[in-house]
Amino acid sequence: MSVRQLFATPFYDAPLGDDALIEDLARSVQMLAQEDRAGRNWSKAHGYRGYTSYASLDDLPLRDPAFADLVRALNRHVAAFARACAFDLGGRRLKVDHLWVNLMKPGGTHSGHVHPGSVVSGTLYVAVPSGSGALKLEDPRLGLMMAAPQRADDAPEALRPFVYAEPQAGSVFLWESWLRHEVMPHAGKGDRMSISFNYR
Repeated sequence: MSVRQLFATPFYDAPLGDDALIEDLARSVQMLAQEDRAGRNWSKAHGYRGYTSYASLDDLPLRDPAFADLVRALNRHVAAFARACAFDLGGRRLKVDHLWVNLMKPGGTHSGHVHPGSVVSGTLYVAVPSGSGALKLEDPRLGLMMAAPQRADDAPEALRPFVYAEPQAGSVFLWESWLRHEVMPHAGKGDRMSISFNYR
């Protein structure tokens, strides 16, 4: 008898590897949160506890050299992830399509969602206070499992319906954009800062 694991869902976790850039980005996120009135208004109107530039700024790498440096660093991580996923890109490479900052206040959360129209999505964590919430990843087959029993508490990670990825400052998380994910509630103290992005 053999039991094989099929239809893998890859998830990438690596340090950015540039502490000075993380410090520059932390300053940039705080400055944007103070100066981007349109982003603050959008965040307030949409119940985002804190600030996001998601709907207000689409030129961060042109606006601030720290974000241009970040894109260069992320390009290497995304290329490594694309190889691990065995993507056949026909000699081309994935390119950043959208990049935005998130400053989440205590009590903030971000409900389950996917990133349509992108190939790879991810987040760089800039500041992660203790208790500020994991990234919750959902098994993409969950809605098809019908009468499947619950998994045992000690089930291997690959068989769990949800996996909780705990970031640290400097963590780069990457996943295929169709993978449903959410940010668990920020139960810590202080601002959690991150930069999210999509590649096409």
